[in-house]
Amino acid sequence: MGKVEVAASVVCTAAVCAAAVVLVRRQMKSSDRWAKAEAILKELDEECGAPAAKLRPVADAMTVEMHAGLASEGGSKLKMLISYVDNLPTGDEKGLFYALDLGGTNFRVMRVQLGGKGSKIKQESEEVSIPPHLMIGSSQELFDFIAGALAKFVSTEGEDFHLPPGRQRELGFTFSFPVKQLSLASGTLIKWTKGFHIEGTVGQDVVGELTKAMERVGLDMRVAALVNDTVGTLAGGRYNNPDVVAAVILGTGTNAAYVERANAIPKWQGLLPKSGEMVINMEWGNFRSSHLPLTEYDQSLDAESLNPGEQIFEKTISGMYLGEIVRRVLCRMAEEASFFGDNIPPKLKIPFILRTPDMSAMHHDTSSDLKVVGSKLKDILEIPNSSLKMRKMIVEICDIVASRGARLSAAAILGVLKKLGRDGIKDGEKQRSVIALDGGLFEHYMKFRNCMVSTLEELLGEAADNIVIEHSNDGSGIGAALIAASHSQYLQIEES
Repeated sequence: MGKVEVAASVVCTAAVCAAAVVLVRRQMKSSDRWAKAEAILKELDEECGAPAAKLRPVADAMTVEMHAGLASEGGSKLKMLISYVDNLPTGDEKGLFYALDLGGTNFRVMRVQLGGKGSKIKQESEEVSIPPHLMIGSSQELFDFIAGALAKFVSTEGEDFHLPPGRQRELGFTFSFPVKQLSLASGTLIKWTKGFHIEGTVGQDVVGELTKAMERVGLDMRVAALVNDTVGTLAGGRYNNPDVVAAVILGTGTNAAYVERANAIPKWQGLLPKSGEMVINMEWGNFRSSHLPLTEYDQSLDAESLNPGEQIFEKTISGMYLGEIVRRVLCRMAEEASFFGDNIPPKLKIPFILRTPDMSAMHHDTSSDLKVVGSKLKDILEIPNSSLKMRKMIVEICDIVASRGARLSAAAILGVLKKLGRDGIKDGEKQRSVIALDGGLFEHYMKFRNCMVSTLEELLGEAADNIVIEHSNDGSGIGAALIAASHSQYLQIEES
């Protein structure tokens, strides 16, 4: 072999060795990346863990806070607001009534024709998206937009809906934000939640704001009842089922309402209602307990939110925040484990870019190559290439975050049932209790829903046979219309 050939052979061997070293280094780097990513995933799983032994203290804490909130104003993180609804619908209600359901990023306008017992409710509705700039704009801009949409909807009233001559249209206003109720048809805003941050509305009567806006657009309509969405869902549920004792909303935000004995409300100052009952709007999104399994992602989300230190429970379980928690986990993986390669995808740094419906779509992906996960990464985060291993890990993150939220929701429901004394079987007596549930998270995120229901059954044990979770679709809107009907200004005329 000549010198030239030997030199060439040496160079070639060196090049092969160098390539092999680069390959080994890449494999080691890749292996190290996966180890870091898996360590972050394992830590998340452990911190979000919510076995029954951890959930029972959460339920107990909810019950304790309920008692404290009923005892005095400011006595608990739970507002336990008196709704002034002391008579829930009976099914006898008649007439044409409107409902406006302002519950989050969308609002719904609805009309219902009630025909009394045994008759089917005729209804029409329309959903309107609120432009993002109005969620942080002025009070007048927001209410003018809502009144304009309502007036447009009224103008499409068809022949199936009959308003007697000379009568003013009446509206049930579902307003799913914390309100200090002053009477059935007035209440001042305590604070905005769910991403709304509008100056000048806190402390104002929201019925007054809507009424002025309706006058500005020339709409002659009376607000007969101001109803929280959960109270509306409770009323709608009770109209269809007399065994309904509580209602829960799991959507953009979360809340619960239930029927309390009036003499079990120490802070109630007025005469006890004839019915002996009062609907309580819990505002449970603000629940907080040392037993909640919180992570660094929850803490950073809260610190950077519009309302730090508030709505901690809501930020852990509701549709507004679940996708954002997943994004924060992926961000840490990108930063510390180079999960998406050497560079962090710029879109991944944008808060709330990953919405809970997108998280749900990835979580429910049953294709062999997790095609939906791949397309969501590409379309939303502009990550064009993702391995199956990467996609599987993302589905695991979705499962951990959703399962924690679902299991905590079940624990909170158990806390309400404990307060009502309906969490067990007493003296062999079977007491049927129905919980009316509504909200997009519960309705559309099936893995969340199934996990919540199975967790509640697990926590209740043999008493689970007596507890029924019932989907009350659009219950909040219909419920508001029903409460408006039962408090109509024309009720005495009809009765006489």
